[in-house]
Amino acid sequence: MFFRQFFDQPLAQASYMIGCQATGEAIVIDPLRDVAPYVRVAADERLRITHVTETHIHADFVSGARELVAATDAQLFLSAEGGEDWQYRYATDHTTLLHDGDVVNVGNIRLDVMHTPGHTPEHLAFVVTDTPRAAGPMGVVTGDFVFVGDVGRPDLLEKAAGVANTMDAAARTLFHSLARFRALPDHLQVWPGHGAGSACGKALGAVPSSTVGYEKRANWGVGALDETAFVAAVLDGQPEPPRYFATMKRINRDGPTVLHTLPIPTRCAGATLLHNDTDRWIIDLRPASEFAAGHIPRTLSIPYTKAFSTWVGSLVPYTVDLVLLAATDEEAHAATHDLSIIGMDRVSAWVESAEAMRAWTGSGRSLASVPQLTSQQLAEWSGDALTLVDVRGENEWREGHLPNATHIPLGDLDTRIGELPANGLVVQCQSGTRSAIAASVLLRLGRADVRNLVGGYAAWRALQ
Repeated sequence: MFFRQFFDQPLAQASYMIGCQATGEAIVIDPLRDVAPYVRVAADERLRITHVTETHIHADFVSGARELVAATDAQLFLSAEGGEDWQYRYATDHTTLLHDGDVVNVGNIRLDVMHTPGHTPEHLAFVVTDTPRAAGPMGVVTGDFVFVGDVGRPDLLEKAAGVANTMDAAARTLFHSLARFRALPDHLQVWPGHGAGSACGKALGAVPSSTVGYEKRANWGVGALDETAFVAAVLDGQPEPPRYFATMKRINRDGPTVLHTLPIPTRCAGATLLHNDTDRWIIDLRPASEFAAGHIPRTLSIPYTKAFSTWVGSLVPYTVDLVLLAATDEEAHAATHDLSIIGMDRVSAWVESAEAMRAWTGSGRSLASVPQLTSQQLAEWSGDALTLVDVRGENEWREGHLPNATHIPLGDLDTRIGELPANGLVVQCQSGTRSAIAASVLLRLGRADVRNLVGGYAAWRALQ
C-alpha cells in the first residue's frame, strides 16, 4: 500500500493519496485546487489516480476534486448524506454517491464509508484497510470530524453560511458521531483534514497524525461523555470564521470552475498604477513597517505571510480585479497561487513594489503613511481626541482589553465603519499585525487620521 499526506501550510490543510501498488490504482481524498502535486507524485510512484473523493463540502478552500477528475479521468465519489440541502449540485451520472456503510475499493485497498455529521450534515470519514495483509483496518481519514487534539466545530453553518439556529443541533449530532469514533479499534491511525493554524477548530494540534486510542485519552472532545457539557464546551471559544467561508461553501456545493492550469500574473510597469481607479484593488505585500513608512494611497496592506490568503479573502470582494505589489516574481506567483486556492482568480497583474513607489513619487505625487503610536505615547496623549479601535476577535476581547476601547473585529471594519466617530482613530490588536492591516482598511475607506498602536494589547499590558 502507498500512502502520502500532502500538507498546505497557509491553510493548514491535509489531503491524502492512498494507492494499491499491486494494481497501480490510487485514490486522492480532499484535494486542493492545485492538482499538479498529486499528478506528479502518482507518476513518480507509477500509480494511476482512478478515484477522487472528499470528506465534505469544504468552507476554507476551493475543492480540487472536480479539477483532478478533469486532469485524470478518475471516478468521482461524493457524499449523498445530510439531506436535500447538502447535496452536491454538480454531481452527474458519472458520479458515485456515497452513503453510510458503502465500500470503495481501490485495487486491494478498501475504504469503508462512515457518515460522521456534526461539523457539516454530509460529512464522511473513511476507514482504510489494506486487504492483502488480512489484519483488519489500519487507519481512518477523518476530514474535519476529528483532529489531533480537537474536534470539528459545529457552528460554521450558522456563523459562516448563515443557516440560522443550527449550532446547538449540530453540536449534539457531533457528540453522537464521536461515539462511533470511540468504538473504532484503538490502534487505528487518525489522518485528519487540518492541523494547527486552521480556523476549522479552536485547539488543533501540530502533529500530522495520531491514533484512535490516543485521541480517546488526550482529545477533550473525543473523551467527553456528557452531552450537555460537550455542547457547551464545543460552542464556547470558537474563533470568528473568515468571511470568505460562505463563498467557499457555495462554490464547492455548486461546482468549482475547472481551470486546467492555475493563473499566472502578468508583470506590469509601475506607471500602470498612476491611474488608480476604484474598479481594482491594489494589495501591497510588503512588511507592515514598510507600508507604514510610505505607500500608494488607497492600497491595502496585507503582508505575504501564512495568513495572506485568509485576510484577502475576508477583506476583498470576489468581484474585483486585483493588482499585487510584490518584491519578486516568485512572491507574486506564490501569492497568486494562494489566492486561487480560495477561488480568487482575478489577479490581473503584479508590479515590483519598489518600482511602484518610484513611479508614484516620480509623477509628483506623495506617498501616504501610517503614524505609529506606542503605548507610552498613548498614555501621555494630550492632542485632539482619539478613538481606540480594538480589531481582535471576540474571545481575545473577552479575555481583556484596553479601557474605553471600541471593539470591531478586523473582518467587520468595512461594514461597521459607520459606528466610529469622526475624530482620529488608533487601531490596536494583540501584537500589531492585524491592526496594521486595519489601518490600511480604514485609510482606503476614507478615514484620514489613523494611527497604529505599536505592539498592541501585549505591549500595553507590559506597561501595567
